[in-house]
Amino acid sequence: MLDSYFKISERGSTLGREVRGGFVTFFTMAYIVALNPLIIGLSKDAEGKFLGGGDAPNLAAIAAMTALIAGILTILMGVVGNYPLALATGLGLNTFVAVGIASQMSWADAMGLVVLEGLIITVLVLTGFRTAVFRAVPAQLKIAISVGIGLFIALIGLVDAGFVRRTGSGPVPVTLGDSGTLVGWPIVVFALGLFLMIGLMVKKVKGALLIGIAVATVAAIAIESAFKIGPLFNGATGAVNPKGWNLNVPAVPSTIVATPDFGLFGQFNLFGSFGQVSAITAILLVFTLLLSDFFDTVGTVTAIGHESGLIDKDGNVPNNDRILLVDSLAAVAGGAGSISSNTSYIESASGVGEGARTGLASVVTGLLFLLTTFFAPLVAVIPYEAATPALIIVGFLMMTQVKKIDWEDYGISIPAFLTIILMPFTYNISVGIGAGFVSFVVIRLIQGRRKEIHPLLFLVAGLFMIYFLSSPINTWVG
Repeated sequence: MLDSYFKISERGSTLGREVRGGFVTFFTMAYIVALNPLIIGLSKDAEGKFLGGGDAPNLAAIAAMTALIAGILTILMGVVGNYPLALATGLGLNTFVAVGIASQMSWADAMGLVVLEGLIITVLVLTGFRTAVFRAVPAQLKIAISVGIGLFIALIGLVDAGFVRRTGSGPVPVTLGDSGTLVGWPIVVFALGLFLMIGLMVKKVKGALLIGIAVATVAAIAIESAFKIGPLFNGATGAVNPKGWNLNVPAVPSTIVATPDFGLFGQFNLFGSFGQVSAITAILLVFTLLLSDFFDTVGTVTAIGHESGLIDKDGNVPNNDRILLVDSLAAVAGGAGSISSNTSYIESASGVGEGARTGLASVVTGLLFLLTTFFAPLVAVIPYEAATPALIIVGFLMMTQVKKIDWEDYGISIPAFLTIILMPFTYNISVGIGAGFVSFVVIRLIQGRRKEIHPLLFLVAGLFMIYFLSSPINTWVG
């Protein structure tokens, strides 16, 4: 029955490969359960409240909801899309929600915008528009988007670990460590975790990222217990300790297994943001989320298709409509669960490398995420320095796709280059995607190769121009 439904034999796989692939995918992306709470759980909204409306962060609740939504959606992707693709809270998107949106309104209003964006993108899938745009984007630009996101994630990891820090002044925006010097035990923990993950990956040990996070966390707990380093920033006194732990001071947890807290579900206000900011601002925020979510998946789905050999000559994958529908519903579910938009994960390529070719692997990964909800308290002891090495590795994995870009054709290589570099340089996914699309259209027109531009790309490029000109448009509209 499983073989017939998931087409295991037809795709050249076996039951054992699918199960192993599901486990490997889980091990390579389970870090999101620890990382998402640290990204959105320690940020405050415009009212000075943490996610959930409290005066103190509730990291365990965010971790539990992150694992729950990821588990449900990944199982749905396996059953409906029959594709070896796992979903969870989108990195980059959660940073934008926490920093770019929640800072202007309440968390409920911010999550309402995420739900609204998800509903819009779902409609676009049901009408066939998202699928049409997906097919209109040149395959090599899809790859460039994936690579750019990888560099962006790697930069986030380096900054959050303190390996790279903002200077705050001068011509260079970032520098090595503290004023050009690496200081403190936390950096040692970061280096330990990074090289351990690299070593395990080189030796092809499954679950290298999860093992690295676990070992680095244990080392961090031991170091903090011995040296009493304390936090990087003391919220009570406002003091900054360059040698301190970023955001979370490691300590032995009082409990490991606990009943999951799913109280964050449903804490969103669909149209509340329109009462907090101007209608134009709210629309532009939704538009930004929409573009990022819309095109993040383009690169990820294409990359997994190439890795698994399930992609056709035009860069399309089987069950494309169903895959995009589940991914669109993921945005709605993420906002409804108050843990930011959920999206497809490039780490699924690790499971594909283990042999996964069908949605059964996703079902296995989803079940493991559901089990993880009972271990949510563990995230309260993981410092950024122990978790962020995983981001560096993920960035590397996504970067490997760059070899598939034709660098001799300026009409595709320059847009790809702009897409790749502008995501980390501007700390914004949408900027990179937009620059790539706009430059592709412009260069192809200059080359006299208009026929290579799909009509939908003219529309998308025009929408991105509106995005880039949002500030003067805001001023003009008033």
